Amino acid sequence: MQTVTERFLRYVSFDTQSDDASETCPSTAKQKLLGAALAEEMKEMGIADAHMDENGYVYGTVPGDPALPTIGLIAHMDTSPDASGADIRAKIVEYRGGDVCLNEKLGIFLREADYPSLKNHQGKHLIVTDGTTLLGADDKAGVAEILTAAETLIRQGGRHATLKIGFTPDEEIGRGADKFDIQGFGADYAYTADGGPVGGIEYENFNAAGARVVVHGRNIHPGSAKDKMVNSQLIAMEFHSLLPVQQRPEYTEGYEGFFHLTDMRGEVERSELRYIIRDHDMEKFTRKKAIMASAAEFINRKYGAGTLELTVRDSYFNMKKCIEPCMYVVDRAKKAMKAVGMDPVAVPIRGGTDGARLSYEGLPCPNLCTGGENYHGRFEFVPVEDMELCVKMLVKILTDF
Repeated sequence: MQTVTERFLRYVSFDTQSDDASETCPSTAKQKLLGAALAEEMKEMGIADAHMDENGYVYGTVPGDPALPTIGLIAHMDTSPDASGADIRAKIVEYRGGDVCLNEKLGIFLREADYPSLKNHQGKHLIVTDGTTLLGADDKAGVAEILTAAETLIRQGGRHATLKIGFTPDEEIGRGADKFDIQGFGADYAYTADGGPVGGIEYENFNAAGARVVVHGRNIHPGSAKDKMVNSQLIAMEFHSLLPVQQRPEYTEGYEGFFHLTDMRGEVERSELRYIIRDHDMEKFTRKKAIMASAAEFINRKYGAGTLELTVRDSYFNMKKCIEPCMYVVDRAKKAMKAVGMDPVAVPIRGGTDGARLSYEGLPCPNLCTGGENYHGRFEFVPVEDMELCVKMLVKILTDF
């Protein structure tokens, strides 16, 4: 039987970065390489119906006692576009306190002053990168933990719930649930294994939207540009200045929402800005979208109709109202956490999961910890011991009746 660490280290060797600019599903063909490998691995474990569909979703079933609920475990295969997911050089270091040298040649350190939670992991074995890429624990730790739990059920036998496994593409760009086959999945309820430090269980998340701003200008030779040139880059900067400064991620916490400029590109003739819009409160979320629309209207009044094009697309909504009527799903997870020595803590996600969309579509699906920290960046890490503990938690959810 493979360990969760062995699985994880193999999975992170696949570059599965998703691409928000793509209109295909999955957004990058390379995600299917991992999907095909996972489907094959599941078959080798004895999961007879394991398969990947045409959209890159991977499904499989571990049959259990039909008298028990059918429980789903879901994780996503893609990694964030925020940092490179190619050529990941993962290594395991025993953490004894202080800073961790990730790359001696480049002088890159995982510093305790920047990431105080490191203090919680003294004596553990941390999986880190060389400081030039993300790690991919978000969410390949979840994938590894689910399959290790599944193999544990198969090998140990005994009474357990039927397990439905689902691995999705494109969660990081808000599309992971777009083509998820809920009816075919067949779970009574499910959990996404896509959280952070051990003990975390999440059933409140941001309402989320993505915004694309395209600004059109007119390029004239600068030597004869007076009263003729329209510099789209300057107009784009003016648009951004109309958004509330204090509602940026770096100034917010807890339940506070934000506008986040994720990337920008441009020249005189054309510029493009991309944003994500987030808020736990639906009224405030709606207001944020209205603020952005008002800024676009102002720019078009000032510079002429069609100067700025704004496209806003909702991604997912706060799952809280969908979970509250069936809190037994949360209670089962908390019971399993306590049974393996975790201290369960319900916290609002300053982000989102596939489970948010799935909950709205009728499949209650809170989010569970996987042990990883510092997601979407070069200083991401996950402790081996915490992944192992998360596997035990998943097994308990499926067996402790």
